Amino acid sequence: MSPVIRPRRLRQTPAIRRLVAEHRLHARDLILPLFVREGLDEPVALSLMPGVLQHTLDSLVDAAEHAVEAGVGGLMLFGVPERRDATGSAADDPEGILNVAIGRLRAALGDSTVIMADLCLDEFTDHGHCGVIGAHGRVDNDATLERYGQMALAQASAGAQFVGLSGMMDGQVGHVRATLDSAGFTDTGVLAYSAKYASAFYGPFREAVDSQLQGDRRSYQQDPANGREGLRETLLDIEEGADVVMVKPGLPYLDVLARVSDSVSVPVWAYQVSGEYAMIEAAAAAGAIDRKPAIMESLLAFKRAGAQAILTYWAAEIAAELS
Repeated sequence: MSPVIRPRRLRQTPAIRRLVAEHRLHARDLILPLFVREGLDEPVALSLMPGVLQHTLDSLVDAAEHAVEAGVGGLMLFGVPERRDATGSAADDPEGILNVAIGRLRAALGDSTVIMADLCLDEFTDHGHCGVIGAHGRVDNDATLERYGQMALAQASAGAQFVGLSGMMDGQVGHVRATLDSAGFTDTGVLAYSAKYASAFYGPFREAVDSQLQGDRRSYQQDPANGREGLRETLLDIEEGADVVMVKPGLPYLDVLARVSDSVSVPVWAYQVSGEYAMIEAAAAAGAIDRKPAIMESLLAFKRAGAQAILTYWAAEIAAELS
C-alpha cells in the first residue's frame, strides 16, 4: 500500500518550504559585536577571526553605520585600552576608550539602533580576570560588584542603552540595577549574561581584546557539565531585575538555551562566540563545508532553541542579505 501521510508534500519546492517554515531569521534578530582599541591609527585585522577588526574610533562609527543600514537589531561594544592595572581603572574613566566610543556611537546613531556595552573588567585588568583579585589570589566577588556599579554609571552616562553584565559575579544584576536606579538611570537596561560557561570556545576573542588572562575563570563561570545550573542562574538574575537574559556560548549549549527559553517570560538571547565563528570560517576555507549555508543553519539553530536575538560576528553580512 502507498503511504497516506506524506510529509514530503511540504518539502517539494522552495516556495512551499518557505510557507511552512516553523522559524524565520530576520535582520533585526542579529546583534553585531564590535571591538574598539585605543591608540590605533588604522583598523587591525584579527588573525583568528577572518573579517573581524579591532577598530579605531573613526572606523568603529563607519562599521556601526554600515551595520545599521544593513538592518541589524543592535550593537555590542567592547573596548581595548592601552594601559591596564589591577582594578581596571580605565573601565569607568569617562575618557576611557570604551566610554568615549559609546558616546561617539550614540552621537552618530541616536536611537536608530540599540547601543550596548560589555560591562566586565577582563579587558581592563592587567591579570585578565573579570574582577578584583583579593588577598588570597582569587576574584573577590563583593569588591568586584562595586567596580561593576562604577562601570555601569560610566557607560550609562556615555549613552549606553543596555549594559551587558558578563562577569558572572553573584548578585551583579541586583547591585548594578540598584546603582543605576539610585543615580537616575532607570531607563538603562540590564542584559545579563546569565548562563555563561567556562568554555574552550572563547579562544579567538582573547586575541580581539588582547587578553592578559592568567589562569582560568572556572571559579566564577559555569561548569560545562551543568545544565540545570544555567536555569538557576537565569532565574536569580530575573529576580534581581534583569531585563534580558543570555546564554553563552551558543551551539554547544542549545539545550540550556531551550530550557531557559521555555522557563522565563523576559527576552532570551544567545551569543555565537568567537570559537564558533572561527570554526565555520576555517572549515569553509578548507573546503570542508559550504560557508553560507553553514552560517545560516547555525543561526537558525538558535532561533529553533528559543533565542529571540543572536550576537554574532556575521550580523552585518547576514542582515544585508536578509534585508
